[in-house]
Amino acid sequence: MRSAARFTPPAFRSCSPQYWARSWKLLSVRRRLSSRASFDLSSKRGVNGSGYNLQPVPKKRNARKMESRSLGSTELMVSRLGLGLAALGRPGYINLHHAKDLGAQSSEAAMEHRAHCVLDAAWNAGIRYFDVARSYGLAEKFLGSWLRSHSISRPAVIVGSKWGYTYTADWKIQAQSNEIKNHTLANLQKQWRESASWLNGYIDLYQIHSATMESGVLDDPSVLEELARLKTKDIHIGLSLSGPDQTATLRKAMATILDGSRLFETVQATWNLLEPSAGPALSEAHAAGMGVIVKEALANGRLTNRNPDPGFAPKLAILQQEAARFDSSVDAIALASCLVQPFADVVLSGAVTAEHVQGNVNSFLLNLDGEAMTRLAALAEPAQSYWATRKNLPWN
Repeated sequence: MRSAARFTPPAFRSCSPQYWARSWKLLSVRRRLSSRASFDLSSKRGVNGSGYNLQPVPKKRNARKMESRSLGSTELMVSRLGLGLAALGRPGYINLHHAKDLGAQSSEAAMEHRAHCVLDAAWNAGIRYFDVARSYGLAEKFLGSWLRSHSISRPAVIVGSKWGYTYTADWKIQAQSNEIKNHTLANLQKQWRESASWLNGYIDLYQIHSATMESGVLDDPSVLEELARLKTKDIHIGLSLSGPDQTATLRKAMATILDGSRLFETVQATWNLLEPSAGPALSEAHAAGMGVIVKEALANGRLTNRNPDPGFAPKLAILQQEAARFDSSVDAIALASCLVQPFADVVLSGAVTAEHVQGNVNSFLLNLDGEAMTRLAALAEPAQSYWATRKNLPWN
């Protein structure tokens, strides 16, 4: 098992004064959490169709230090909170208010500077897992340059990347086509060479990007054999999921056996308070030894105060009530609901500012009790509705 190396955090002079002020404030805040027991949200029993199950477990220690755990059976030690660079590697993305976050600073140089500042804040907060993809614009380049500029040792960090989509927006915020899916063997081989070049030896995990039953990638023996070949070179192999059929795709992946062993070691899936339908399958995968990475914890901003949809107002009110009860933020409540899932090894933050990183890390201060989770379960919506709404989120 790889051990963490001693590392001197990089300088943060490039980050904003507001970041430092907020950091000091967060470090000085004392939270008085409820004395009631927290609850295990394992979906193995009593799911009631929503992906939730409330079982009493001992109250967690209220610690500020970032926790780590093994990513399934891979022996990769990952921080419980990871940083995804989907919104940091390109000027356009579907997160609510993404354009407002970036302001007018969307040139390649400005985006790389922003990415490095956010990566600095994430490292300082204890985050050691970083998620990129070939289709995230220049995310792999930005992460690679940050890792090299700070001389971060290989054992000190875990990096996951993905192949299967090609970025086609040509650095435009609104383009006719932002990305194109291509799950062929030729594209796997091409994108692996590109990922390896940008990340220069830092890749620990390579994943199929948004595998679905319709794409047929799990039925292509040439792709599966090439992934198995990469696995022999000490690259861990996983897949990410998308769409309302995440459960079916995951179970098919779990049944994919090559050379007598399961090919896929990890899964990255959408699970959040609006879309918990994959919960039972993720529990099965985790129990079978697969590492589980949770994405879209904030539903691309829909689980925040930024959601302007009048129809979401009653659900937002529930989130705000819980945030007030725990003296926290809506974002932290939504992230904490993911972190408490027993199957979740890593929960990805999609922060695009250093201040967002600090707010997301604050989710570790929360022990959501049964009363909170019972109310939050009411936010769940049908998977088909969730993915239909996500499909129509505008790039901005």
